[in-house]
Amino acid sequence: MSLEYSTDIKKQVSEGISILKSGGVVAFPTDTVYCLGARYDNIPALERIYEIKQRPHRLALPIIVSDVPQIEEVAGYIPPMAWEFINKYMPGAITLILPKSKKVCDIITNGKDTVAVRIPAHRLTIDIIKGVGVPIAGTSANTSGEPSNIVAKDVFAQIGDKADLIIDDGKCPGGIVSTIVDVTGVVPVIIREGAISRNELEEFYKGIK
Repeated sequence: MSLEYSTDIKKQVSEGISILKSGGVVAFPTDTVYCLGARYDNIPALERIYEIKQRPHRLALPIIVSDVPQIEEVAGYIPPMAWEFINKYMPGAITLILPKSKKVCDIITNGKDTVAVRIPAHRLTIDIIKGVGVPIAGTSANTSGEPSNIVAKDVFAQIGDKADLIIDDGKCPGGIVSTIVDVTGVVPVIIREGAISRNELEEFYKGIK
């Protein structure tokens, strides 16, 4: 893969891809906030995310993907309503809760039959996911209960060297967590308001809760 970045960032991204492929944990920027990620099919790496963040296991891990085919890989099926949000807001700062596929392990979903999925609107993030070749389970790169981070130095201040690598590509452009919408029911339900406001979503999709 040819990465058109500065020499330093190109080196960091290549190293991050190698670490993730081999089952490591890496922090990296997205369009919203810094993410702490591991490949979605490596259970020991997923356990480390919970340990590094001090995240309760009852809280599921979202999955970030590079494109729609990867959504179809981790979702059991995509309801017609979900396609409307995908076509309108992805890539972007929206996370959709979908029925999960059998490929998604219980440690990600806490045994639930749903999974949270997002396509980030950030070239570096997409290049990392594509380089790894599989979806990445990723959550905000911070200690659980603390504010999300938008610069690498704050990630390091919270989690130190517990991750195998922190990729520093400057400030995240968005700086606000994604909006989470559950699209598994009859009507979409906003679980968390984030970068995309409730008002905008209500205007886009009448009847949203």
